[in-house]
Order: sequence, then C-alpha cells, then structure tokens
Amino acid sequence: MLVPLLEDDGERFSQSMAIMEYLDEVHPEPALLPSDPAGRAHVRALSQSIACEIHPLNNLRVLKYLVKDLKLDEEAKNAWYRHWVRDGMLAFERQLAQHPASTYCWGNTPTMADCCLVPQVFNGRRFDCDFSGLPRSMAAFEACMELDAFQRAQPSQSPDAEA
Repeated sequence: MLVPLLEDDGERFSQSMAIMEYLDEVHPEPALLPSDPAGRAHVRALSQSIACEIHPLNNLRVLKYLVKDLKLDEEAKNAWYRHWVRDGMLAFERQLAQHPASTYCWGNTPTMADCCLVPQVFNGRRFDCDFSGLPRSMAAFEACMELDAFQRAQPSQSPDAEA
C-alpha cells in the first residue's frame, strides 16, 4: 500500500533502497554501487541518510497527519517540513565533506546516493526549502540533472504529473 513498487518478472518489490539494490544486481551497468566494499558502504550510508533520516519525516503520509490530526495550518506544516529537510541536508553535506571531492555524491559516476538526493531536492523545492550552503550536495544534483536518465525521471515527466 506504499509507493514505490516495482513489478519485475512476476515479483513485486517495495522500498526505494531495496528496489535500487535489486536493479543494480539484475542490471549491473551502469553500477549504482562502487565495486569495492568500503565504497559500497559509504554510498549506502549516504543513501540511507536521505532515505531513512530525511524522507520519512516529510513524506505525504506524515504531512497529511500534521494537518489532519495535529491541526497544523499550511504555513506551520511547511515550516516543519523545511526545518527537517534543511537539518537533514546539512548533515548530508557534512557527510559528503568527509570524502574526497567528486562530480557526484561518490565518485565520477552517479550512484544510489545520487538517486536518493535528486528526488529529495525536487521535493524540497516544492516547499521552498533553503538549499544554500550545500555546495557538494547541489553540485551533485546539478551534475545529475545534466544526464538524460535523470531528466527523464524528474517528476514533471511522470505520466501522472500535475500540470
């Protein structure tokens, strides 16, 4: 009952991280995880910083709860959202700063971490989040957005995108 859901070869997979790891295993090129164990662990940690620390606090289910059950008005809900996205992105930026500079979150090809970062930035922009002072994060986002695959996957390209 939650999205995303991937159906492949009669199997159904949920949860973004599991789906990305599955796709990386059945379609190993281009790889979403580095070939070395330490690199894979670092990319997983970066990915989970967004998927587990930022995203759950600001998904639609939580935002609806804030309004419907906690009776927050729209501005209070949006301020709550912006606070947690900003807080999480600052932590993500600190994580990136612990590693050598690179084009993407990790290295010179997009990884699973970039696949987590891009939709988080799109979500944050919908709510006017402050992405200033995040040079590594935003440089990785911009590098991704230069690629056709990321262009085709952006929210406005979805068949159910709202005009």
